[in-house]
This record gives sequence, C-alpha cells and structure tokens, in this order.
Amino acid sequence: MKSDPVKLEIFKSLYSSVAEEMGISLRRSAFSPNIKERRDYSCAVFNQDGVLIAQGDHMPVHLGSMPMSVKAALETIKFSPGDVVVLNDPYAGGTHLPDVTMVAAVFAESKRQKAKGKRQPESPRHLIASSPLHPLFYVANRAHHADIGGATPGSMGRADEIYQEGLRIPPVRLMIDGKINDDVMRLIAANVRIPEEREGDLTAQLGAIVTGQTRLLEIVERYGFKEANFFASRLVDYTAEMMRRVIRELPDGVYEAEDFLDDDGYGDNPVRIKVKITIQGERATVDFTGSASQVRGPINAVEAITVSGVYYVFRCLIPIDVPASWGILEPIEVIAPMGTIVNACPPAPVAGGNVETSQRIVDTLLLALSKASRKVPAASQGTMNNLTIGGIDERANKPFAYYETVAGGMGGRDGFVGLDAIHTHMTNSLNTPAEAMEYAYPMRVKKYAIRKHSGGEGEFQGGDGVVRELELLTDAQVTILSDRRKTKPYGLNGGNPGKAGRTLLITKKGERELAGKDSVFAKKGDLVRVESPGGGGYGKRRKRQ
Repeated sequence: MKSDPVKLEIFKSLYSSVAEEMGISLRRSAFSPNIKERRDYSCAVFNQDGVLIAQGDHMPVHLGSMPMSVKAALETIKFSPGDVVVLNDPYAGGTHLPDVTMVAAVFAESKRQKAKGKRQPESPRHLIASSPLHPLFYVANRAHHADIGGATPGSMGRADEIYQEGLRIPPVRLMIDGKINDDVMRLIAANVRIPEEREGDLTAQLGAIVTGQTRLLEIVERYGFKEANFFASRLVDYTAEMMRRVIRELPDGVYEAEDFLDDDGYGDNPVRIKVKITIQGERATVDFTGSASQVRGPINAVEAITVSGVYYVFRCLIPIDVPASWGILEPIEVIAPMGTIVNACPPAPVAGGNVETSQRIVDTLLLALSKASRKVPAASQGTMNNLTIGGIDERANKPFAYYETVAGGMGGRDGFVGLDAIHTHMTNSLNTPAEAMEYAYPMRVKKYAIRKHSGGEGEFQGGDGVVRELELLTDAQVTILSDRRKTKPYGLNGGNPGKAGRTLLITKKGERELAGKDSVFAKKGDLVRVESPGGGGYGKRRKRQ
C-alpha cells in the first residue's frame, strides 16, 4: 500500500484521539481525587504485535514503561475476547506498585460470522466479547492508585524490600469473557486500605478499556483493517525517522555527566547516576555504566523507568509534534546494567524510583546533552515531593489515604525564564484543588503560594517553587518521599542553582524539619508544610546599567 502523507496525518490524529478519549473516560468515572483531579494516569494504543502506536499526553514517566507491561502481559496470558489483564509488578514492565496497568485486545468479526449474516449486538462490549480469536490491536491504561497496601498509607513510604510497599500483582485476568473475575477483585480489595475507592478506580479503568476498543473498531469499520494497520506501522516508522533527523543534527561525539540523589532514606551517602551519550550519525547510545549499585531504600529504578527517561528526553528534542510511538527509541540503544540504581533486581524496593530517580535520570541526561545543544534548559526542581497522609477520617469513621505530588520551579533556558509552580519532566499531573481536598479528606489547606526567590539567578532566571501547608483535622501518619533537599537543581552556562526544598512538621511545640524520606505520626491540629525547590538559572546574570 502506498503511503499518503495526508492520510498519515489523519491516522496520527485518529490513534492519538483514541488514547486521549480513553483518558477522558477514565478521569470522569474515577473515584479518587488522585485520578479525577490530579489526572495521574496514562492511556495508549498498540498494534497487533504489541508495538506502541500512540499514547495520550498524560504522564511522561509512563511513556517507555507501559509498552513493557503490555509485553509482559502478552508473554504471560493468551488473550481471548472479553479478557482484561491487570498488573502492577515493577519487575514485569511496571513502574511502582501504586501504578496499576490494564491491558486488553481488540478483536474483529470473523468472515464466517459475516457469511452467516449473524446480527451484531448493539453494545460494543457484547461485540467484543462475542468476536472470534483475531486480535487487531491492544489497548492499555495505567493509573496511580492512592493506596495499594503496604506498611504506610499511600504505599509510598520508606521500605527496604518491595514486599513492604504493597500488593504486587503479576499479569492476571481481571475480566474473563466480558465478566469481572470476582476472585481477583476480592484479593485486591482485601489488601488495600480503602477497598471501595480501589474498586471504583479499577472499574473506571475497565470502562476506559471499552472506550478504546470501541473507537478502534470504528476506525477499522471506516477504513478497513489493512489500511488501518498499514498506517499504524507507518506512524512508528515516521516517528523513528524524525528521531533520526534530530540525532543527525547533534554533533558526533561522547557527552558525559553525573548527578546525585540526596540519599536512599537509610544512609547519608549521595547516590550517583552517571550517563555517557554517544552520538554517531543518526544513532545514539545511552550508557548508564558507572551508576551506583542498587540501594537498600526505595529509590531504585527498574529498567522500564530508565527507558522512559531516555524516551522522554529525546522526544523533547524533536521540534515538531510527532506520535508518542515506539519509533522514538528505534535509533537509540539504552544500556542500564542490572543490579544498579537504574536497573534494580528484585526484591529491591522501587516506590521512589518511579518518582524521584526518574527525575534525576532526566536531569543527568539533560546535563550531558547540554554540551551538545543550547536548547537544553537548566535543571528543574528534580523531585515530585511525594506527600502521603493516612489515618481514620473521623467524619465517617473510615480509613483515608491522601497522595499528592507538589509542583516546583522549572529551569531557565536560552531566551526564556523558568516557569513558577509547575510540574516538570516525568510528572504531568495537576494539583488537588483545595475544595476537592477538603471535601475528600480530613485536612484543611492553610497556605498555597509561590515560594519567592527560590529560583536560581541568571540571565534567564529559574522558576520559583511552591509553599503548600496543610492542617490535619485528625491524627495521621505523614510520609514524605522527596529529593533535592541536599543537592540543588543545577544552573547552566553560569546560572545559579535553585534553592533546595524542605518539609516541615509544625506542632504546638514548634517546627521540625523532616528528612527527605521520612515518615512520622502527627496529631490533630498539626501542620505539614512542603517548600518545593526552585529551578536552576541559565546564563550569567547581566549587571544592571
């Protein structure tokens, strides 16, 4: 079939819109504020071989990792019509345990059914469930659940093995032949703190799966599978060619950098991430050899996280809008030695690898690429400031688990100052609005403001961070999983670093600064204040005339 650039653009929009609509369906039907307000989820479309075609502009940390979950599901389960597989295992393509992924196949109507003139049911769900074993596409979504069990509410606490972090789910069928597998649902519900909320969010994910299946069948009905499949493959090839063009524009050479995480939560030693990027023609090799060995604490990253970081950084170099397909990585080789902080082995804890180490991987990659391109910005805040609070909500006498990432400063870049109070790099979530938070949780927002003068000075100043202060209306366990409390977001080309962040517990006895990775029991009336880091400045500050 001949490739038509106009049709290629049409199919790019079609497949991207399927992923985006899946996200809208998930958000509107979810129960937890973390999904419906913060939008901590991603949705994607894959071809019949499980290759990523398009992903919604949701969470960058899921870009390179969700395809690995789909691969794990396909290797473990033989899909039948009406099946939906659920998994969250970080060692099977996942990121960390709260991120729960669902995968399903899209099946076509058989020729035999058409020949017999079998009447098609009106419901898309019935159509999918009664179709023969002929997969055309796969759809998947991933959502961060506010609690998935484990030692601390929110499942994002300090741990020294993955078993302390929550319920670990290998690829299993949550739906079989269009019906929910009650055994699996009961097993999940028995291991989490708010089972009603988990079941509601899981059901929302199932609904998003149906949305994706339905829209893909409509595309096949309109254009035919042969054409739809051809242009799906062309989209991957097109993205790969755009990536190769960008790499060709970079000067051939070897670009190295290293950056550090503050610590692993158990010791005071900084944890090194080292990268060597080799550009040769239209190909790039990204080698993390020399990075620290995996550590005791929960900041280990699995391979899927490291691949996601590389995917995100190189996609940012492409100046035009391209599909978020697997073609991005076609001309890039990623080397992440096993047993290191960037490719940990089980049973290492990984909750912070997804949210903190992923950010430092990006910082290190950008620092290396800054030696090859002036388009690269100074470091942004470099942390997600993961705050989890859990206990008993006295209003209903039921457990609650609140989770949120707090925005910070963006790094300045050539020609532009950094933005204030924004989620950057591997997180693309929103804040939880004060009204939604106070309605859903026994907390009150006391302060939410820009952290003035926290951005690094320079010709183009780094963005300022955030001050977010919450009052507890009940006794609760407070957990912070963060970084850039000791190391500062770096400036570039003479710019100053941004201010480091800090977290305070304010009681009647006074203020107490918490460690970057800490968990404390707090009393009703106590205040928790997060002061997030600012971004680094870019260029030397010019003297005023």
